[in-house]
Amino acid sequence: MKKLLMFSIGLLSTSYILAQDITDAVRYSMDEIQGSARFRGMSGAFGALGGDMSSVNINPAGSAIFNNSHASVSLGVFGKNNDVHYFNRTTSSSDTSFDLNQFGAAFVFNNTNINSPWKKFSLSVAYDRVADFDNDWVASGINPNNTIGDYFLGYAQGERLADISALPGESRPEAYSNIGSTLGFGNQQAFLGFEGFIIDPLENDDDNTAYVGNIEGSNFDQRYAYASRGYNGKLAFNFATSYNDKLYFGLNLNTHFINYERTTLLRESNSNVESTVTNVNFENNLLTTGSGFSFQLGGIAKLSEEFRVGLSYNSPTWYRISEETSQYLVTTRNGTPENIIVNPNVINIYPEYKLQTPGKVTGSLAYIFGKTGLLSFDYSIKDYSNTKFKPTSDDLFSALNTQISDNLDTANAYRLGGEYRYKQFSFRAGYRFEESPYKNDDFYGDLNGYSLGLGYSFGDFNLDMAFTQSERDINYQLYNIGLTDSAEIQTKFTDVILTLAFNI
Repeated sequence: MKKLLMFSIGLLSTSYILAQDITDAVRYSMDEIQGSARFRGMSGAFGALGGDMSSVNINPAGSAIFNNSHASVSLGVFGKNNDVHYFNRTTSSSDTSFDLNQFGAAFVFNNTNINSPWKKFSLSVAYDRVADFDNDWVASGINPNNTIGDYFLGYAQGERLADISALPGESRPEAYSNIGSTLGFGNQQAFLGFEGFIIDPLENDDDNTAYVGNIEGSNFDQRYAYASRGYNGKLAFNFATSYNDKLYFGLNLNTHFINYERTTLLRESNSNVESTVTNVNFENNLLTTGSGFSFQLGGIAKLSEEFRVGLSYNSPTWYRISEETSQYLVTTRNGTPENIIVNPNVINIYPEYKLQTPGKVTGSLAYIFGKTGLLSFDYSIKDYSNTKFKPTSDDLFSALNTQISDNLDTANAYRLGGEYRYKQFSFRAGYRFEESPYKNDDFYGDLNGYSLGLGYSFGDFNLDMAFTQSERDINYQLYNIGLTDSAEIQTKFTDVILTLAFNI
């Protein structure tokens, strides 16, 4: 009785078959520190400069550049505009969010021993949001060939009917949950298709393994809605020191936080005489939470009063990630007056898994024009093919890691920034280019962006503002089997950030 009550309220089910794929690896491996307004106004080219709280997350030696203890806090308006092309239609959407994206403080301690070459050291804490997952778009068009029925049929073929259907006396929630916990995600999808009359067995026998689809013909009117929310945040605990005010060394110990929610809803209709199912609504929900650890080492050298070089190493990030999913399906069948609703009302709770994202190396150059201004350049390299799901000895993880190695590549990133000062005003501009993490950049394109910034110094505190805009094109594949068509998405990112920075 207790077991039946659990299923009736849809508390949970546990699956031991992995739901992860290569897109998860890329999503949590990419980082774009949104940072302070001064940092963003120069497109993040701060690896050899320091002297800004967000620069600590690029090169941990940067906090030792401060002459005084320092703090900053930043608020941002983050916008995405999507133009989505899917077969014969193009749709547009926009999403705007307002958030606290950066805060931190560095405490500088001068050495009282004036004869020591170690002039000072700093302790700091810096938070930066490194990824924004807020996004909404719709792909709509007439698909001439593929139907969502192919998705369910692809998962069903080769599976015993007894493994994708309810046992005698078993309710839909119980069957969906039990199938997920014992046989996995794929069998659950086949179960949904069978219960929604999208697929039928060739023989009504438990050992049947061949199926036919009840959605036939061509020209399927499809509308795929995507909505996601969340962030990837990084909190750095920093130590840095200065040697003769010419060499600066730093260490970061970082904690990472992931919160990602996604909902997709496909609506498909057809008027084909050979189809017995004419309408399908298929919703999928995902909740991902995780935490991780990484470290950074960095150094900055003043080769002269004008010229600086920097070098930093970001270790891989070691994540522990948990996922939950839920689904429902609604179909319309010829000859049936009411819709067929297959809503298990069950949350699939997957076993926690480990993800190791790739490390990164950044080299930096900067030239200081006295008190007039500066130019700065950063170059980073990151090999996304080194991303790994663990344990690597697991057969499913091993296959996924092979896919990652075959499809992902080394990506280079270039950032160029400049600042000109006139009295209390600072004028800034920057450009950045980041290569695609995929070998096929037609599938996931490069990123191009520019930035503008303005600052005003009130003495002990500064008020800064930055405007940034960047673009990236991707082909988003709707499903991994059956309906594998892609929506072509052109995304423009537009951010406005305001920072208050002050000496403590």
